[in-house]
Amino acid sequence: MASDNLVADNAELEPTIFSAVITPHRSLGHTGFIVLMAIFGGISFVSGMLFLIAGAWPVFGFFGLDVALLYWAFRLNYRHAAAYEEVKVTPSTLTVRKVSHRGQQREWVLNPLWVKLDKESHEEYGIERLLLVSRGKHLVIANFLGPDEKASFAQELGNALNEAKRGVPRTNFS
Repeated sequence: MASDNLVADNAELEPTIFSAVITPHRSLGHTGFIVLMAIFGGISFVSGMLFLIAGAWPVFGFFGLDVALLYWAFRLNYRHAAAYEEVKVTPSTLTVRKVSHRGQQREWVLNPLWVKLDKESHEEYGIERLLLVSRGKHLVIANFLGPDEKASFAQELGNALNEAKRGVPRTNFS
């Protein structure tokens, strides 16, 4: 038990070479959502009223159902935005922590000396997947990012892994 505390203390003393938190992109903010729902709801209500006046009353209910389904889909989308990934590189560890939208956490601690950053690319679209490869096992990271963002992230993470492999210079004051 004492050795566990010693390892935790040493990890805190190490300099952080690279640290990133990756979150899903959401292009529509809260205000935009309210505006979209108001416009879509208004158009659906007016259209539904026209069908109601014309005698096709069941159509009115389907217009309301469309609004309810759109609202539900956006709320579900926003709930999933709570997920994130943390990547941290120190001279002796590469830590990846994935947190789901429900708060479930999974964490991998790898030795940066043995980790290889691998990319799966497509000619037209760019980088499709980033993988950390260690001892024959693959860990997919940065799924939330687009191809250009993955390329930038891969460059930064690759630089950090190279720095960890070179070793961090330490200053001694004698």
